[in-house]
Amino acid sequence: MNLNRKLRMGMVGGGRGAFIGAVHRMAASLDGKIELVAGCFSADPEKSRLSGADLHLDPARVYGTYQEMVAKEAALPADQRIDFVSIVTRNNTHVPVATAFLQAGINVICDKPLAFSLAEGRKLREVVRRSGKVFALTHNYTGYPMVKEARDWVQSGKVGKILKVVVEYPQGYAITALGNKGESKISNWRMDPNISGVSNCMGDIGTHAENLARFITGLEIEEICADLSTYIPGRQLDDDGNCLVRYKGGAKGVLFASQISNGDENNINIRIYGTKCSLEWHQEDPNELIVKEVNQPRQVWRRGNSYLSAIAQKYSRTPFGHPEAFIEAFANVYLAAGEAIADEVSGRKLKKTYDFPTIDDGVAGMAFIETAVKSAKRGAKWVKFPAV
Repeated sequence: MNLNRKLRMGMVGGGRGAFIGAVHRMAASLDGKIELVAGCFSADPEKSRLSGADLHLDPARVYGTYQEMVAKEAALPADQRIDFVSIVTRNNTHVPVATAFLQAGINVICDKPLAFSLAEGRKLREVVRRSGKVFALTHNYTGYPMVKEARDWVQSGKVGKILKVVVEYPQGYAITALGNKGESKISNWRMDPNISGVSNCMGDIGTHAENLARFITGLEIEEICADLSTYIPGRQLDDDGNCLVRYKGGAKGVLFASQISNGDENNINIRIYGTKCSLEWHQEDPNELIVKEVNQPRQVWRRGNSYLSAIAQKYSRTPFGHPEAFIEAFANVYLAAGEAIADEVSGRKLKKTYDFPTIDDGVAGMAFIETAVKSAKRGAKWVKFPAV
């Protein structure tokens, strides 16, 4: 980042006991270019205060509501106020919180999914465009160097014409609910349609699978045929789903996401089949990209080596043989968004080449969720993907 100081970060959500808030803070601080200085860490003012104390923040910069935070941060002199806010709250609050900060002239990094609904997401996109501020969405799997390498293979033509994409995201944590072992609070609120929206599984992890395929291949969805299921008794939203996908240009896809895949942990993976070769990447072995060709032995390309593309090397921190994983990938989203935010606060014109998921990716993700749900409700019929 071309700035002679650290970026000042604020956070909404992510207080005591929140897994993803801690991940965001670790990722943001990893490269020493961002400093957390303010936050509203909970809808409970006392919990927010205690969380701020845990993080050793100035009590005057720890707020009881996000509205108070917006007003007081925006009123500070330019050399004191936050440069951006990270929003790590529940789905139904993303848009109102992001809108408030953007309209106050503050850049935004937001957790996924983008919004409560596609309509909300489209409205937020208009706010982003009018504001002229940076908006980044933390689809963190795009941050892995070997995912960026795979995208470079596609963009450079080495894969050839893509014929088929298979992307999977199986988890098994929710199966414990069938054994009377209880569920975590995060799974419970994600099953509430008043908080999550129209989907749980497809909205939570299916969007990661959709975005990973979109990021690497650049393909746009034309239509979806989806079969969504709810296996855990008493739930109102899906906990498993299978989608057939038709992409513009003729490629076909299979997308599977599940929270009841017994024994799987966080096994998001993708296979891209082209006319010249195929690529395969597994998040649980993230430092490797498998390259496959007819009548050739499989090749394994590994992170940190000089034979990789410039973009994969840019987002690697350690030499080959020293594994990088989840936190580093998350940090790469912050690193790329930080470059844009540094340009914005310095008064430089924003570029179109920053390497992080944007508001458009978020709107596409919301379109994916609603199209999959619509297809499932129609008995797994093909449904056209809306214009995004």
